[in-house]
Amino acid sequence: MDSVAILKPIANTRLALVEPEYASISSLPVGLVGTIVEVYDTGKECQYLVEFADSQGSEYAMAMLKADEIFVLQYELAVA
Repeated sequence: MDSVAILKPIANTRLALVEPEYASISSLPVGLVGTIVEVYDTGKECQYLVEFADSQGSEYAMAMLKADEIFVLQYELAVA
């Protein structure tokens, strides 16, 4: 359930859109924040199912993303 930011635009063709009003977007923009809801490890690479929701918490899209397409956001400083 990590929060992540998109590092590359994600084309509409790679999205599962939940809300029809978002069908006209061409891509999700760099910097958009989503939440990892599932991790798939194939042995070669991990892929992440990321959910995107509005400020009210309503989901509007999901996408399967690779590690080089996301950046995990840190909210606390880890002290060793």
